[in-house]
Order: sequence, then structure tokens, then C-alpha cells
Amino acid sequence: MPVITTDDRPVWRRRTTRAQWGLWLGWLALVVLFVFCWQVMNKNTIWMFVEDAPRQAGDLLSRAWPPRWTYMERLWLPLWDTLNMATLGTIMGVIIAIPVAFLAASNTTPSTTFIRPLALLVIVASRSINSLIWALLLVAIIGPGLLAGIVAIALRSIGFVGKLLYEAIEEIDESQVEAVTATGASRWQVMDYAIVPQILPAFAGISVFRWDINIRESTILGLVGAGGIGVALESSLARLAWAEVTVIFAVILATVVLSEWLSAKVRQAII
Repeated sequence: MPVITTDDRPVWRRRTTRAQWGLWLGWLALVVLFVFCWQVMNKNTIWMFVEDAPRQAGDLLSRAWPPRWTYMERLWLPLWDTLNMATLGTIMGVIIAIPVAFLAASNTTPSTTFIRPLALLVIVASRSINSLIWALLLVAIIGPGLLAGIVAIALRSIGFVGKLLYEAIEEIDESQVEAVTATGASRWQVMDYAIVPQILPAFAGISVFRWDINIRESTILGLVGAGGIGVALESSLARLAWAEVTVIFAVILATVVLSEWLSAKVRQAII
């Protein structure tokens, strides 16, 4: 916040002239970069199709409405499979993520030179691959079905839960650890009485939040053969049964809204 003196009177300016010019040049560079990227992305765009998009969208909506609500009776079982997939996958991922998080945290890992980088690699690898990609790989390995979806959800959840949990472990109050250690407690007792109670609320919130996310992700895994309501969605899309697709979208929306409300209530009760 420089002060510029003009006629012996101080005048406040937010930025110097050099800083102001630098800001404008930065915005100009951003605009140039945006225009360049826009041209690259739209190099092969057929604008005739873009101009016809509103008419095509209107035609699709006219075929998708009104919804075929009689199709609902065939969605209860796939919806139940989807909820089971998300829940079991979350539980499996959380169970694996707990030791990985303790090994990745700098204040609880047995080795910062070998074990911690390996645990961080597991977390990064899990987070780098989307659940849909995991499902594609697992369907090819163990075949189509709910098992592939459950394992895919679990593998994706390990990185998410592990990262947030190890960061929570590193942010604990070390004075409590020192106090328990001073009593002559063993390493496991220190973890049980000084570390776990501090991270338990964060762990519960992270787990419920991940379950809420997995509800949404599990709805589309059926598109690659991993079971659940996504199988019904793929079937309706393949038959161009747009009225059925509308019903499936409505069921997915209601499920996601309900899971969001439930997870928010659980987090409030725990935290």
C-alpha cells in the first residue's frame, strides 16, 4: 500500500504504477491464453450441429416427457444394489485407508524415508484414477457385477479418506501426546489415548462425506457393467426409451438429495 506524495500531501494508492501495469499485462495474457485455448478446442467443431442443438434438445425433451412412472417397479432392486455398492465400497475403503493414513502422517509413521513415501504413493495412485476407470479395469479382470463396483468404489475411497485423515493426524495437539508419553505409556497406548480421540470426529465426518460421494459415483458404474441402477440407465439409453431415462434421473436425483440430507444430519450429530 504505497503512499505517494503530491504537493507535499500524502495520497494513498492501492498499487504502484509498475504493479498496476503488471496486473493489466497479466489479465491481457490470460485473455490471449483463453482465446488460443478456445481456438484449439473448437478446431474440429461442426457449427452446423451446434446451431441445430436447440431443436434437437427440444425434440429429445418432448420424447422424454411425460415420464413413464410404471417403470419405477423395475428400479427398486437396482437402486438397492447401488446403495449396497456405495456402502460396502465405502466401508472397505475406510478400513484400508486407516492404516495407510497413519503410515503417511509424519508424526505417526515408523519411517519417513521409506514407509511414508510408499503410503503417500498409495494415496496419490488411488486419487489419480476415477471410480469409472477403476470399474472398467475391474470388470475386465473379475467380470461384470456388483463386486467390480464395490472394489472400484473402495479403491477410489482409499485415497480420499487417507489424504484427509493423515492431514488430520498431522494437525493434532502434540501437547496431549507429550503428556501421555510422559506417563511411560507405550507407543500403542499413546495412539489409543492421545491421537485417536483427537481425530475421531474428523474421521467420522470424512467417512460419512465419502459415503455421500460414493452414492453419486455408484449410480454411473453400471454403464461399464459394474451393476446397480446404471445398468438400467444403459439399457434405457440403448433402446432410446427417453421416458424411462427421465424416471431413472428422477430416482437418482431423489437418492442423492436424500443421501446429502442424511450425511449432513450424521455429521452434525457426530461433530
